[in-house]
Amino acid sequence: MAPTWLQTLLNPRRNWFAAQHYKALTQRLKNYGLRYEDLYDPMYDLDIKEALARLPREVIDARTQRLKRAMDLSMKHEYLSKDLQALQTPFRSYLEDMLALVKKERAEREALGALPLYQRTIP
Repeated sequence: MAPTWLQTLLNPRRNWFAAQHYKALTQRLKNYGLRYEDLYDPMYDLDIKEALARLPREVIDARTQRLKRAMDLSMKHEYLSKDLQALQTPFRSYLEDMLALVKKERAEREALGALPLYQRTIP
């Protein structure tokens, strides 16, 4: 858990700079039609890979389509149209609950001294 002064510093409601960063990040994600959790890399963190594997197929397909659309728009040096940008919800979570469950299970496994289900190595 982060100290309270750090939480205050990073809280967009209390810190003007954090609010500006949040606003810029929101706009940038809307430009490409992404959600914040789409930026998580399953090759870097194996907990994310496990959480993604447990999600329903429709959620994974939607994530893949958003990433493909964003790459296509980036290669064309274009953004989504303004009406589509207005529909985007960049900070709506789809992975947070499953990721918390995976991390909790891993911590419980470590506390009991069991072997991990997967090796935590970075490629």
